[in-house]
Amino acid sequence: MSLNDKILARLKRAKPDQVFTRSDFLDLGSTDAIGMAIQRLLKAGKLRRVARGLYDIPRTHPMIGELSASSDAIAAAIARRDGIRLQTTEAAAANLLNLSEQVPARIVYHTDGKERTVKVGKRTIEFRKRSQRKMAAGQAGGLVMAAFRSLGREHVTPERLAHLRQLLPPADRRRLLQDLRFAPAWMHPHLRFIAGEDKPA
Repeated sequence: MSLNDKILARLKRAKPDQVFTRSDFLDLGSTDAIGMAIQRLLKAGKLRRVARGLYDIPRTHPMIGELSASSDAIAAAIARRDGIRLQTTEAAAANLLNLSEQVPARIVYHTDGKERTVKVGKRTIEFRKRSQRKMAAGQAGGLVMAAFRSLGREHVTPERLAHLRQLLPPADRRRLLQDLRFAPAWMHPHLRFIAGEDKPA
């Protein structure tokens, strides 16, 4: 099987909206060989350049036309390539968890890597450095804690806690208990309730 075919086989197994970098294929060949294969796939229309060093599978919608790569997929590709962790910002977390209708005007991610700005077409994606403690929680725990910080402790109501308890999958709810040590004390009873305790705080 040629290198092109190996890369194409991996693309078929990936999520349709995934964004790739060369590092995602380095187990298949040398850096130079991967680079040349990517160029061939770009010419053949099998891959699309999203930004410098970032690629995705071209997608179209019958009504909208060409679909662009999502900011989350771009950020995830950069995180894989650079070996960094990402967390959603407070306002974005509250929106993602359906706790707020406010949509952040800027595309920002917290990271344990260096601060930088990435331009993708007309979009600007910001990576802001966060303390190791605030980045230490798992994905679900970090998301819930960020949402709580956005709302403020006085607005973390029993109704919102019940919503999160129903929204999060059981495995994510159980992991919240492992992340208690990274949360401020006022969040502990809320996280325990979401994880499965009987009464909200």
